Amino acid sequence: MLDRIALVLVVLGALNWGSIGLFQFDIVAWIFGGQGAIVSRILYTLVALAGIWCVSLLFRERSLLEGQDET
Repeated sequence: MLDRIALVLVVLGALNWGSIGLFQFDIVAWIFGGQGAIVSRILYTLVALAGIWCVSLLFRERSLLEGQDET
Protein backbone atom coordinates (compact mmCIF):
# COMPACT_ATOMS: atom_id res chain seq x y z
CA MET A 1 0.00 0.00 0.00
CA LEU A 2 2.85 2.38 0.84
CA ASP A 3 4.38 1.70 -2.57
CA ARG A 4 1.19 2.76 -4.34
CA ILE A 5 0.82 5.94 -2.28
CA ALA A 6 4.44 6.80 -3.01
CA LEU A 7 3.95 6.17 -6.74
CA VAL A 8 0.85 8.39 -6.83
CA LEU A 9 2.75 11.20 -5.11
CA VAL A 10 5.68 10.81 -7.50
CA VAL A 11 3.35 10.94 -10.52
CA LEU A 12 1.66 14.07 -9.16
CA GLY A 13 5.08 15.62 -8.59
CA ALA A 14 6.11 14.72 -12.13
CA LEU A 15 2.98 16.36 -13.53
CA ASN A 16 3.72 19.49 -11.52
CA TRP A 17 7.33 19.57 -12.78
CA GLY A 18 6.06 19.03 -16.31
CA SER A 19 3.77 22.03 -15.99
CA ILE A 20 6.67 24.09 -14.67
CA GLY A 21 8.93 23.01 -17.53
CA LEU A 22 6.38 23.44 -20.30
CA PHE A 23 4.32 26.39 -19.09
CA GLN A 24 6.34 27.96 -16.24
CA PHE A 25 3.29 27.30 -14.07
CA ASP A 26 3.55 25.70 -10.62
CA ILE A 27 0.20 24.01 -9.99
CA VAL A 28 0.92 23.29 -6.31
CA ALA A 29 1.90 26.89 -5.60
CA TRP A 30 -1.16 28.14 -7.47
CA ILE A 31 -3.56 25.92 -5.53
CA PHE A 32 -2.06 26.49 -2.08
CA GLY A 33 -1.03 30.15 -2.27
CA GLY A 34 2.60 30.21 -3.32
CA GLN A 35 5.75 28.15 -2.90
CA GLY A 36 6.34 29.48 0.59
CA ALA A 37 2.92 28.48 1.92
CA ILE A 38 3.15 25.80 4.58
CA VAL A 39 0.80 23.44 2.74
CA SER A 40 2.86 23.75 -0.45
CA ARG A 41 6.07 23.06 1.45
CA ILE A 42 4.54 20.01 3.13
CA LEU A 43 3.36 18.67 -0.22
CA TYR A 44 6.77 19.27 -1.83
CA THR A 45 8.38 17.41 1.10
CA LEU A 46 5.96 14.48 0.80
CA VAL A 47 6.68 14.20 -2.93
CA ALA A 48 10.42 14.23 -2.23
CA LEU A 49 10.08 11.52 0.42
CA ALA A 50 7.92 9.47 -1.95
CA GLY A 51 10.60 9.80 -4.63
CA ILE A 52 13.24 8.57 -2.21
CA TRP A 53 10.98 5.66 -1.24
CA CYS A 54 10.46 4.76 -4.92
CA VAL A 55 14.22 4.42 -5.38
CA SER A 56 13.89 1.28 -3.25
CA LEU A 57 11.70 -0.22 -5.98
CA LEU A 58 14.74 -0.30 -8.26
CA PHE A 59 16.63 -2.55 -5.86
CA ARG A 60 13.92 -5.01 -4.87
CA GLU A 61 13.87 -8.52 -6.22
CA ARG A 62 11.51 -8.91 -9.12
CA SER A 63 9.83 -11.99 -7.62
CA LEU A 64 9.09 -10.03 -4.42
CA LEU A 65 7.38 -7.26 -6.39
CA GLU A 66 5.34 -9.72 -8.46
CA GLY A 67 4.27 -11.63 -5.38
CA GLN A 68 2.80 -8.49 -3.81
CA ASP A 69 0.50 -7.92 -6.79
CA GLU A 70 -1.26 -11.24 -6.25
CA THR A 71 -2.40 -10.43 -2.71
